[in-house]
Amino acid sequence: MPNRLAHETSPYLLQHADNPVDWWPWSEEAFDEARKRNVPVLLSIGYSSCHWCHVMAHESFEDQETAEYLNAHYVSVKVDREERPDVDAVYMEAVQAATGQGGWPMTVFLTPDAEPFYFGTYFPPAPRQGMPSFRQVLQGVHQAWDERRDEVTEVAGKIVRDLAGREISYGDAQTPGEEELAQALLGLTREYDPQRGGFGGVPKFPPSMVLEFLLRHHARTGAEGALQMASDTCERMARGGIYDQLGGGFARYSVDRDWVVPHFEKMLYDNALLCRVYAHLWRATGSELARRVALETADFMVRELRTNEGGFASALDADSDDGTGKHVEGAYYVWTPEQLREVLGEQDADLAAQVFGVTEEGTFEEGASVLQLPVRDGVFDAEKVASVRERLLAARSRRPAPGRDDKVVAAWNGLAIAALAETGAYFDRPDLVEAAVAAADLLVRLHLDEQARLTRTSKDGHAGANAGVLEDYADVAEGFLALASVTGEGVWLEFAGFLVDHVLARFTDPESGSLYDTAADAERLIRRPQDPTDNAAPSGWSAAAGALLGYAAHTGSEPHRTAAEKALGVVKALGPRVPRFIGWGLAVAEAVLDGPREVAVVGPSLGDEETRSLHRTALLGTAPGAVVAVGVPESEEFPLLSGRPLVGGEPAAYVCRNFTCDAPTTEVDRLRAVLSD
Repeated sequence: MPNRLAHETSPYLLQHADNPVDWWPWSEEAFDEARKRNVPVLLSIGYSSCHWCHVMAHESFEDQETAEYLNAHYVSVKVDREERPDVDAVYMEAVQAATGQGGWPMTVFLTPDAEPFYFGTYFPPAPRQGMPSFRQVLQGVHQAWDERRDEVTEVAGKIVRDLAGREISYGDAQTPGEEELAQALLGLTREYDPQRGGFGGVPKFPPSMVLEFLLRHHARTGAEGALQMASDTCERMARGGIYDQLGGGFARYSVDRDWVVPHFEKMLYDNALLCRVYAHLWRATGSELARRVALETADFMVRELRTNEGGFASALDADSDDGTGKHVEGAYYVWTPEQLREVLGEQDADLAAQVFGVTEEGTFEEGASVLQLPVRDGVFDAEKVASVRERLLAARSRRPAPGRDDKVVAAWNGLAIAALAETGAYFDRPDLVEAAVAAADLLVRLHLDEQARLTRTSKDGHAGANAGVLEDYADVAEGFLALASVTGEGVWLEFAGFLVDHVLARFTDPESGSLYDTAADAERLIRRPQDPTDNAAPSGWSAAAGALLGYAAHTGSEPHRTAAEKALGVVKALGPRVPRFIGWGLAVAEAVLDGPREVAVVGPSLGDEETRSLHRTALLGTAPGAVVAVGVPESEEFPLLSGRPLVGGEPAAYVCRNFTCDAPTTEVDRLRAVLSD
C-alpha cells in the first residue's frame, strides 16, 4: 500500500511512495506527529539521480524489517534536495560542521522541534569498513532518545546555537578591485593541474563558474595565462569520458584526475553552464572544438531534457538496465570491443576503438570502456568517423535508457535559457533561441504568480508547492536578461526587473546588504540559510549580484547597482582565499571593473540586414557582463534606446560605460574594436 508520498509531484519522493517505510513529506504535520508520539524524526534527503540514494533505498527502505523498526520508533521524513534546497542547506551545514564532510543521501536525526542531534550520509545494511549498519544506528539513536533524553536535547540545542552564530555580514565590505582579482587568479594558478586541466584532486568537477571568470579576466586584462587555463581545461574535458562523445552533454563529475570515468548522471545545471562556457570560449578564440561542444550540448538539452510543456527536466540518472534487468551505473554509455564489432563490423570497430579509446582491458568495470577522444594528432577520415558515431548512437538508443527526473526547477531553467539564447544567437540557430523562449514562457505562465513571486518547481504542467529561493529569482532573471539582449523583446527585461525587485525587498538585509537564500517571509527553519559560495551552480548570492548588475546596466537604476556592489563585498573577502568556490562572484566583479558596457543598437527594423549585423557584433563582444539592447529609434522596449537616433539614416551602435559614451558607429569593424578594447 503506498505511503503519504504517493500524492507528491517530486519524482524522487514518488520513487519512495511504495516503500514499507511510513514516509512523510517535509511538513508541520510530520513534526506534530513526532511530538504526539514522543519520538525523534529521521530526516532522509536525496535526489532522483543520486546513485547511493538508490542503493540505500533498496538495501534499507525497501526492507520490511528495517521499515517496521523505523515505523515503530521514528517519524520518517523524506526530502528532495532539489525541491527544498533551503532544508537541504540548513542540515547539510550541520552535517559538515559535525562530521567534516557531507553528501547524499543525507541522514539526520532530529528532535520534534526539528533540531538535529545525530548525522550521517549513507549507512550500509551490515557493518562495513568501520561504518555501523543502518539498523545499529537506528537502535543506538532510539536507545539514546529513551535513556539519555536530556543529553540529546542539550546536544541539539548547542548545534542550533552554533549554526546561528555563523551568519555572514560581508555585504557592507567594498567591491573587489584589481588586487583581489589578481590574487584570485594567482590562487587558481597554484591549484591548476597543468597536465590534465581543471583544479584540485579527485573527484574532479567541471569548474564552470571559474572558467567564466578566467574568460572575463582575459577579456578585460589580456592575461594569457587565464585564457590558457580555460581553453586547456575545456579541451581536456571535451576529449574525456566526462563528455558524452556520441550524444553530447556532460556527466556530473570525473572520478579520476584525467576526466576518463565519470559519475554518469547528467544534470541540467552542469550542461547549461558548460554550454555557455564553450560558447564564450568560441567567442573569445574561434575554437572549432568549443563551437562543436557548445552546439552538441545545446542539442543534448533540447533533445533529451526538454519536457512536453517546453521546460527542461532536471537530470538523467547514472544507472540504467544493463539488459539483464539489473540496474548498473553507466550501462547506457560504455562499450566493449565486442559490442563495437556487433554494431560496426570488424574494420569499423577497429577504427572506433582507436578514435574513442576502447581497449580489451577497458577503462571502466568488467572490461568496458568509457568513450573518449584520446588521440590528438591522429588523422582519421572525418566522414567515416561521423558514420561510426551515428551508428553507435543509433545502437545505444536501443538500450534501456536512464531514468529522467522530469521536475522543472526554475533556477536551472534560467541557466538553460541564458545558454540556449546565446548559443542560438552566436551560431545562427534560431531553433535554440525558440527553445529558450518556450522555457521562459513556461516559467512566466506556470512559476510566476500575480505578484511575480516564483514557485521553485513544476512537473507535467503543474506548479509545485514550494516557494522559490534566491537562486531561482537570480538565475531566472539572468536568463531573462540574456533573452532580452538576444531577441530585442523588452518584456524579458521587464520580467527580470520584477524578479530583482523581489531580491531587494525580500532577500537582502537592508542594513548590511548581505543576502539570504530564503525570503524574509519564507517558512522559518532552525536557521535562515545563507551561503555565498558557488557549488554545483552559482550561489544565489553571486547570481543575484550578477542579475542586479545587469539590470542596473540596462536601466541606470542606482539602487540595483548599489545592491550588486554591496553583495560583492563577500567576493572581496573570499575571492583571494578560496577562488575555486566563488567563481561566479569573481566573474561578476570583472563586469563591475569593466563597467559593464551598455550597447544600444538602433535600426529601421529588427529584420534589417545591417541592424542584424551590428546586433550580432554586439552580442559577440567579449567585454565582461556587457548588456545589449536592440530596436528602432525611440522604442520604449529598452531604456538604452531612448535618445538614440539613426546616424545619417543608417543603423548605428552606441557604446557607453561609467557614464561616458563613445561616438556612435555605423561600422561593424569599429564596433568590434570598441567592444574588444
